[in-house]
Amino acid sequence: MEHGGVLLKGLLLLWHVLASQINGLAVEEQGLCFSAFHYKDALGKAILFLEGQRSGKLPRSQRVEWRGDSALSDGNPDHVNLIGGYYDAGDNVKFGWPMAFTVSLLSWAAIEYNEEISSVNQLGHLHTAIRWGTNFILRSHTSSNTLYTQRPEDMDTPRTLYKITSNSPGTEAAAEAAAALSAASIVFEGVDANYSRTLLSHSRSLFEFADEYRGSYQASCPFYCSFSGYQDELLWAAAWLYKASKENKYLSYVSTNQDWSQPVSEFSWDNKFVGAQILLANEFYGGKKDLTKFKSDAESFICAVMPGSSSLQIETTPGGLLFIRDGCNLQYVTSSSMVLLIYTKILNASHIDGVNCGSMYFSASQLRKFAKSQVDYILGNNPQKMSYMVGFGNKYPKQLHHRGSSIPSVKALPTKVGCNDGFSNYFSSSNPNPNTHVGAIVGGPDPNDNFNDVRSDFSHSEPTTYVNAAFVGSVAALLAESEEEYLQLMPQVNKTANMAYYV
Repeated sequence: MEHGGVLLKGLLLLWHVLASQINGLAVEEQGLCFSAFHYKDALGKAILFLEGQRSGKLPRSQRVEWRGDSALSDGNPDHVNLIGGYYDAGDNVKFGWPMAFTVSLLSWAAIEYNEEISSVNQLGHLHTAIRWGTNFILRSHTSSNTLYTQRPEDMDTPRTLYKITSNSPGTEAAAEAAAALSAASIVFEGVDANYSRTLLSHSRSLFEFADEYRGSYQASCPFYCSFSGYQDELLWAAAWLYKASKENKYLSYVSTNQDWSQPVSEFSWDNKFVGAQILLANEFYGGKKDLTKFKSDAESFICAVMPGSSSLQIETTPGGLLFIRDGCNLQYVTSSSMVLLIYTKILNASHIDGVNCGSMYFSASQLRKFAKSQVDYILGNNPQKMSYMVGFGNKYPKQLHHRGSSIPSVKALPTKVGCNDGFSNYFSSSNPNPNTHVGAIVGGPDPNDNFNDVRSDFSHSEPTTYVNAAFVGSVAALLAESEEEYLQLMPQVNKTANMAYYV
């Protein structure tokens, strides 16, 4: 029995050594290489995080048990039902614009990696996460030209409502909502046909509203200010509407407005150009050659972020992490990885070898390898040897900048904890958060790969829904390749097992 135990340990060690040799990016997390098992674990936890961000009446199926019902009177001042949706980050506020972006990214992931996500039994949870967001967007769209855009357990501050109308437009928010609902309509097309049609109907209406009453959205400043304007959201929404409806008017819209498209070096809740460009580059490779500018601009983004590119715009930290700006930098890392991996998939499907960046050429496998390195950095392959996802591995942030996580659960401490009480008694505490918000991805390290696990440092220790949404799309892409590596290695492992048995 003892011999068998030693043999088993030896075989497991061999599996991880062989995996590190085949996987050109060998990464170690507590002595183990990242494999399909680790990516499956990370995917499940990334989706689970969203349940901890839920607002409203929580269902009996709620898995994050330290959370309770909250904000059950949202919308009352205007006699509308705005209960539900997601808190965007570590606060108690629901911002409709980034919430819709979160739904768009989750839906895109579900569309691109349906089989991979289903294979690890997470597709149902992902559908539930998407529907929790789309249900709120539908409730917020109270008329053809009205969309509520903005406003946990204990709140003694006003739940202020903001809305956009034909008299006070906000094209970015309306167009992003349209994008989210059209993307989600594809997700539910074969699951709930009636719901899918409802989503697409509202999406069409929201797009018409956004396009007819153009005006930049400023209601959520200083938290979510529009810096890129609204043309990116209009292209992004029209691209999704074409993908969902196949109606030529949306294809004509993006084709007519190609001059709006511009090369950029980020993909974020504010700047959607890259997302639209990737979607439309796929149409270009599918035969719609009049969309060449979108394909060129998409590849300009790739050249801007790939290390070694002659047109590099975004530097990496000494540890190899993309670094765009020192304020929740991991949002840009996860979104960049997601679009790089989707573009790699497009290239492979189109039998295109790679991308030219001036004097440099990057193969599709090189793009994938770099995107994978960003995911692995987040999960622990970094100078700090820590995971930036709470609950993944043994070393991860313990002082998350998050009200619900940093104050004892209402189930453990039923007495009211007011805003001032929370700040004085818990915010400044040096203790770990009493509630582990599993799956939360924090803002990340500084430009030198340093990270201080301090609750007050919101730029680096606060999670957001859209960071996780983009991570879902990134890590799901790695599942299939990791499974293939496992299948390739098994004959070698079996051969070695037989040899060890007869020694």
